[in-house]
Amino acid sequence: MVNFTVDEIRGLMDKKKNIRNMSVIAHVDHGKSTLTDSLVCKAGIIASQKAGEMRFTDTRKDEQERCITIKSTAISLFYELPAKDLEFIKQEREPNVSHFLINLIDSPGHVDFSSEVTAALRVTDGALVVVDCVSGVCVQTETVLRQAIAERIKPILFMNKMDRALLELQLQQEDLFQTFQRIVENVNVIIATYGDDSGPMGELQVDPTKGTVGFGAGLHGWAFTLKEFAEMYASKFKIEVSKLMKRLWGDNFFSPTEKKWSKSGGEGYVRGFCQFVLDPIFKVFRAIMDCKKDDYLQLLDKLNIKLSGEDKEKLEEGGKPLLKLVMKQWLPAGDVLLTMIAIHLPSPVVAQKYRAELLYEGPQDDEAFMGIKTCDATAPLMMYISKMVPTSDKGRFYAFGRVFSGIVQTGQKARIMGPNYVPGKKEDLYVKNIQRTILMMGRYTEPIEDVPCGNICGLVGVDQYLIKTGTITTFENAHNLRVMKFSVSPVVRVAVEPRNPADLPKLVEGLKRLAKSDPMVQCIIEESGEHIVAGAGELHLEICLKDLEEDHACIPIKVSDPVVSYRETVSEESEIMCLSKSPNKHNRIFLKARPMPDGLPEDIDKGDVTPRQEFKARARYLNEKYDYDVNEARKIWCFGPEGTGPNLLMDCTKGVQYLNEIKDSCVAGFQWATKEGVLAEENVRGVRFDIHDVTLHADAIHRGGGQIIPTARRVLYASMLTAKPRLYEPVYLCEVQCPEVAVGGIYGVLNRRRGHVFEEHQVTGTPMFVVKAYLPVNESFGFTADLRSNTGGQAFPQCVFDHWQVMNQDPFDTTSKIRQIVNDIRKRKGLKEGIPPLEDYYDKL
Repeated sequence: MVNFTVDEIRGLMDKKKNIRNMSVIAHVDHGKSTLTDSLVCKAGIIASQKAGEMRFTDTRKDEQERCITIKSTAISLFYELPAKDLEFIKQEREPNVSHFLINLIDSPGHVDFSSEVTAALRVTDGALVVVDCVSGVCVQTETVLRQAIAERIKPILFMNKMDRALLELQLQQEDLFQTFQRIVENVNVIIATYGDDSGPMGELQVDPTKGTVGFGAGLHGWAFTLKEFAEMYASKFKIEVSKLMKRLWGDNFFSPTEKKWSKSGGEGYVRGFCQFVLDPIFKVFRAIMDCKKDDYLQLLDKLNIKLSGEDKEKLEEGGKPLLKLVMKQWLPAGDVLLTMIAIHLPSPVVAQKYRAELLYEGPQDDEAFMGIKTCDATAPLMMYISKMVPTSDKGRFYAFGRVFSGIVQTGQKARIMGPNYVPGKKEDLYVKNIQRTILMMGRYTEPIEDVPCGNICGLVGVDQYLIKTGTITTFENAHNLRVMKFSVSPVVRVAVEPRNPADLPKLVEGLKRLAKSDPMVQCIIEESGEHIVAGAGELHLEICLKDLEEDHACIPIKVSDPVVSYRETVSEESEIMCLSKSPNKHNRIFLKARPMPDGLPEDIDKGDVTPRQEFKARARYLNEKYDYDVNEARKIWCFGPEGTGPNLLMDCTKGVQYLNEIKDSCVAGFQWATKEGVLAEENVRGVRFDIHDVTLHADAIHRGGGQIIPTARRVLYASMLTAKPRLYEPVYLCEVQCPEVAVGGIYGVLNRRRGHVFEEHQVTGTPMFVVKAYLPVNESFGFTADLRSNTGGQAFPQCVFDHWQVMNQDPFDTTSKIRQIVNDIRKRKGLKEGIPPLEDYYDKL
């Protein structure tokens, strides 16, 4: 830290209206970390010569080697806004204070790590969306933008890599304008699809004339918004900056000879953006790249750019090094971006007003909610921990998160609540002291006494009590802050075992640490005793296993081939009414299974239909959208597995005695049966079970849990076996970018792997094609390598988990592929071979 003391930062933390919490989000390789460098370098944390090459936020060794960001990292920046810019701020600001504290989180772009992005978004209020202006808006841009809007985070747009558009593609000014306009439109379409302009956040659309869109090149360290150019010309045209900004975009044409603006253009009229913004930039580029010394010396004079002693030699040579220097001095990226962030992104005071209702699970009028809504430092402490950051100390973690209300202090006693905590109960709750509070600074941490609300910080000594995320509070009756929803699900799993069996305890300890360090990864112990690690994709798993071997367990590990998780389902209604008797032959349950209508399991996954909803409202929704009988839809006993999954247990009985007494036992049997289905003990998905009739023994002692739970499970299994059971397999959405020549190769690879292309289009203004396809996860191992070898390394795939797809083959047919899969899974889990026969579960009357 060059020019900061912790006390100065602590002073800034109290001026909440001048704080900005923001994250940088984008598609992989669109230049986030490089852009972040120019911000960090402006705030004086890296030496200014090294910016653009340091990638300050890529803290891990493997990140620097692979040149991709894997974990999100946080840095605080300090920026003083010039007086002329302060007037542009529409929201409240602290009186007589012109400096801003900007907490920036650089997040990964690769799909496999999008859980890191979710964690970053939760603790910030604004997002800088970076788009590469050569390749345009990609699949991951859409995913992260959708997540941002769902969390009510305000986006601003930055078009990166303009140097490529000028030097590689050699675009003309009008083409470049069209490219920019198209990207702005695409981004606004995504925002309009998922956002709501009349909602509490006001207008979300990005608009160059309002200054919410920036342009530039992160690697060269220059950037601008229309505001910068409007200020250059404002005095010459004698017109207000904000009015001129509107003229510099869209269909506004100016004729230098007639000195007039026109909407339609005509002879001698040139588009404002091309003439006043792009033209000067093009002139500088041409003069320097063509090494026309007289031209560029004259230009530097006009722009009054003075080069210091050591840069004089570059003046002689011209070319790219000089170009970088000149552009950096003329339009410095750091200033432009920080100004844009300070003006357009909301402060915690503004943002928490509309984010509170989405963040807090409890009632909308208790102290905790009001504290979050008003961002009040005197209210009780409410803090959300979004992830764990490993420390240099083996096995210990900093808990990283954001204070939403109150103040968090070193040594303070607080309630630490995990995601499963229910108010009034004792589970998942610890009342402990917070050992230390620290500031996270990219590669360093700084101890600090206390941190007030609206800020981001780390805590020491909380990691023993939380697994990955949680809420920390001092308010006795506080509810949890809402758990984050991830856009990907862990569908690829491998079994791990130690090379040397004596190391097993170390492996178990290592798996616990791994589960902490990554928001997404799951570590499970199978019944057969295998240790399973599940991740979002190949790259994600590879990084996790490398971490496990080198950092967490520190022992050599054997890894099995990757395996995909399937889901079990049914395709028709049960052909007979299924009946099972309890072990003492005195109780009978009659039941049928049937598939849910398409779209309902997805609604349950998304959270549109949940067990916590008011039952009448839920019944109405199911009736209108899916034609369910209202009376039955009101009597949903429960969802499963885990109480929230996409299967329903419905009560369709008429006038049965003692039914409520066995409800809990039936629900327990249902949770068990849906967690481990009948075909291969995989999770069940998209099945609705209807209880039609129950005959019970009159004495309560003969219908206890021990009699009913196994019976319920058996009858559920029988009903699935009679309803034509099927498997779901997970499917990736693949987006591949490549030149036209390579398109043929892509089709070949996809066809070999049961993939099918559903869309292909050319990225306008470039020779690149984008192919979108569905690819079963089962076939995706080694897909990247295969694709590159077939296209000469020109194609870049991005795979995201998209949906579950039914495999339409009969598992009872011994020759079918699906039977093979079922047998493999059963063998791996150590179950009896072959699908269990119906007689095991179905009893005769």
